[in-house]
Amino acid sequence: MIQDIAPLKLNNAYHRKKPKNNSRMLGFFDRMIYLKYDEKIEFLTYEQWTDTRREQKKEIPESVYLFSIGEEDYFLTDIAADTQIEGFAFHKMFSVRTMQPMKDVLAAATAWHLYVWYRDNQFCGRCGTKLAHDTLQRMMRCPKCGNLVFPKIAPAVIIGLTDGDKILMTKYAGRTYKNYALVAGFNEAGETIEQTVRREVMEEVGLKVKNLKYYKSQPWGLSGSLLSGFFCELDGDDKITLQEDELSLGTWVKADDLDLEDDGISLTREMILKFKKEHTIIQ
Repeated sequence: MIQDIAPLKLNNAYHRKKPKNNSRMLGFFDRMIYLKYDEKIEFLTYEQWTDTRREQKKEIPESVYLFSIGEEDYFLTDIAADTQIEGFAFHKMFSVRTMQPMKDVLAAATAWHLYVWYRDNQFCGRCGTKLAHDTLQRMMRCPKCGNLVFPKIAPAVIIGLTDGDKILMTKYAGRTYKNYALVAGFNEAGETIEQTVRREVMEEVGLKVKNLKYYKSQPWGLSGSLLSGFFCELDGDDKITLQEDELSLGTWVKADDLDLEDDGISLTREMILKFKKEHTIIQ
């Protein structure tokens, strides 16, 4: 999955670092990220970025330390939409999912998560004052009223609902992602994650569930989420009542009929293939 980059490790502890020549500089525009891609992802280095700005006689934008992976530090900076550096371009975040290496797919997704948070938290929601970066931790601080604003992570569930050798497959309505998926949704205030599972299944396909079993979690920076995967069994009638504003399709599929390959990135796909492996009848 996206977080599986061993033996490397994402170190997301905040530090007041300044970029070095080989530091990676990440910039975003309209749900796109600036990079070069020719079989593998290449981010701008600080040296490339500063050399380009000096050649163009432009100021070097400020940068914010994001995290490190292995020996590489990653920083967020402002890269304008019309920036032209040979080989580099803005790529849709959705397309980054299928790129390599996985460490930089993770870097792009996690950086996007933090970029959106910084972008949307420039002013205090309590008094309207311009927020300032805290010097000790990943936090924005209001210098007037003392309001503290931390990165927001949305808990969500991925649900493998099964009935014997069948699993419930869905397709989203009005989304870029057109492949098969599982029932999924965000946790609401005041409910446990298990209650989220039951509510989302009832809302999206009108079914009851039992025997919930936690499987695995996954950070998903593309939507600012932390996903919790659950398998559960159908409880009662299997007739699907589709929530059509959320889903374009909901159907029971036998394990033998699942024709999917491992995408190496998503919890959803891993769960589907786990079910297929455990329930396919070997001829």
